[in-house]
Amino acid sequence: MSSPTRWAGVPLADRRAERRADLIAAAFDIFGGVGAESELSVRSVCRYCGFNTRYFYESFADTDELLGAVYDATAAELGTVVAAAMTEADPSVRSRTRAGIRAVLGHASSDPRRGRVLFTAGVTDPVLAQRRAVTQAMLRDMAFAEADARDTDQLTSRVRAAVFTGAMTELVQQFLAGSLGDDLDRVVDEAMATLLPARTP
Repeated sequence: MSSPTRWAGVPLADRRAERRADLIAAAFDIFGGVGAESELSVRSVCRYCGFNTRYFYESFADTDELLGAVYDATAAELGTVVAAAMTEADPSVRSRTRAGIRAVLGHASSDPRRGRVLFTAGVTDPVLAQRRAVTQAMLRDMAFAEADARDTDQLTSRVRAAVFTGAMTELVQQFLAGSLGDDLDRVVDEAMATLLPARTP
C-alpha cells in the first residue's frame, strides 16, 4: 500500500488528483494489454498502484467509470496529436488530410494500448462502445472542417465527412490487426488515393 509519507504536505485536492491520474494510468496499462479485460478490477488496479481500495472509491464509482476515464484521456491525447500534425502541415486540404490520417494511424499503432482502447476493444466492450462516438465525432468534425472549397453545399461536405469517418475507423482497425502490412507511408498513400483522389479540372 502507498506510504503515508507520500502524501505528506500535499494539499487534499492535489492528492486526489494525483491518485486519480495514477489509477487511470494503471487501468490503461492493465486493460491495454492483449486479453487483459478480466484483469481490470478494483483490486488489480489498486494493487498496481500500491493503493488502499478506499483511494479508488474517492475517484470512481466502479471500474466501468474508470475505463470510461481511460478512454476519454486516450481519445483526448489522439485529438491533440492529430490537431498538431494538421497544424504543422502546409495549408492545402490534401496536405492537412494526409497529415491527419498519418497521425491517427501512427499514434494508434505506436503504442498497442492506445489502439486497443480506442479502436479494438472499443468495438466489443460495452463501456468503450458507448464512448466510441466521441472519437468518431472528432474525426467527422475534422473532416467536415477540411471540406474542399469546391463543396459549396454543406450537405455534400457532411456526407463526405461521414464517409471519411467510417472509412478511417475501418482503416485503423485493419492496420492495427496487421492486415495492411507495416508500411505506414504506403498505407497513407493508398488511403489518400481512395478517400481523396486527385481531381481533374
